[in-house]
Amino acid sequence: MAPSVPRTSPRRTPAALLDALALLLPVACAGCGEPDRGLCDGCRAALAPHPFRAESRGAGTAVWAAVEYEGTAARVIRAFKDEGRTDAARPLGAALRQSLAAAVGALDARPREVAAVPSTAAAGRARGYDPVRMLVRHAGFASADVLRAGARADQAALGREARRANSEGSFTARRPLAGRRFVLVDDIVTTGSTLADAARAIRAAGGSVDAISVLARTRLRIGRVDADA
Repeated sequence: MAPSVPRTSPRRTPAALLDALALLLPVACAGCGEPDRGLCDGCRAALAPHPFRAESRGAGTAVWAAVEYEGTAARVIRAFKDEGRTDAARPLGAALRQSLAAAVGALDARPREVAAVPSTAAAGRARGYDPVRMLVRHAGFASADVLRAGARADQAALGREARRANSEGSFTARRPLAGRRFVLVDDIVTTGSTLADAARAIRAAGGSVDAISVLARTRLRIGRVDADA
């Protein structure tokens, strides 16, 4: 039997209002730009998840991803995170759900909580929503509010070592977590530095991170880093 994690309960949020607004206004496909479609059939098919185990990249535990961060999937994720396309959260959340299922399916039956890697306060204010929390909600789960993200530079333009230094010590636990077990969730894994520090913060507070689930894995290329986790 798969470990249990808290499910969400419906509630009205500013993010939900953004979703509704996106449905009322003229839109183009978040993946290819086709008019009058939030996500066309072709781009939706390109988001079909194929959960796989990614290398841990310093995170200290198994990492499961739903899709590769490339092509259509990368364009849709960027539109969701950077262009306010919250209407893309539903299909992206459906893909994340499969990654979560793979992550918890590899564990024993003890209950785990989902812990989303939070945005910094500045990023949350700029976007008006927290992307990872929104994805978790659309995947059908509730995220325990256990981590706080401190200020840090944008990871996008940084290399591996710079990302590690930038992430180190950037997360803290909001409260003691002794005895609590978690599946840590983020949107993208690149070098693993963000996930490693988030996991460190949970463990330092007495909790455990038994698995990690992400929506997408970036393929590392020499001299090139594309995402932010």
